[in-house]
Amino acid sequence: MRLGVLASGSGSNLQAILDACASGLLPAQVAAVVCNVPEARALERARRAGVPAVLLSHRRFGSREEYDRELVAVLRSHGVDLVCLAGFMRLLTTELLRAFENKILNIHPSLLPAFPGMHAVRQALAAGVRVSGCTVHVVDEGTDTGPILVQAAVPVLDGDTEETLAARILVQEHRCYPRALALWAQGRVHLEGRRVRIDDAGGNPARTLSSPELTDA
Repeated sequence: MRLGVLASGSGSNLQAILDACASGLLPAQVAAVVCNVPEARALERARRAGVPAVLLSHRRFGSREEYDRELVAVLRSHGVDLVCLAGFMRLLTTELLRAFENKILNIHPSLLPAFPGMHAVRQALAAGVRVSGCTVHVVDEGTDTGPILVQAAVPVLDGDTEETLAARILVQEHRCYPRALALWAQGRVHLEGRRVRIDDAGGNPARTLSSPELTDA
């Protein structure tokens, strides 16, 4: 499976994916990393791993649709099978969503459907929840509304700030994303409308608890 990773920042989730591929835990290859920000550290992470690093600045384009059309062309030129959003700070248009329908994944720092959109960790703290976490989901035309693949729960501690909670959630993100991609690469993920069925290693329907924190949908 050939992955196209889209990033705008430091690329820590990209690094988790690269490490999982290199270790053999994820039977996939990162075919290209595309960034829209010239100074994004994700570009350097890709180069160090020997992965094509493409800078595609959104400032060159007159509309989001034009940008996404070029993005689709770049991804296709690298033979990408599955697109992974890893801190990609762009709203996707139908140009990309239709070209890779049900083949775009995202990781979000909350237990969706709670706290979609921007500043999810801040929202969780403001709401006073005792448990937060992260979610890997399929991207659709809504805001963090696509089918859920994997989630991990993270307790909210007394005295937590947005920074401390986000840091603990990020640790789980680095576990969840490679896990979800491995399930996908193994052909164990089946979309059934708004729901997801994940088979066990023998091909039978299963609801798997991988650890006390990590749960497949």
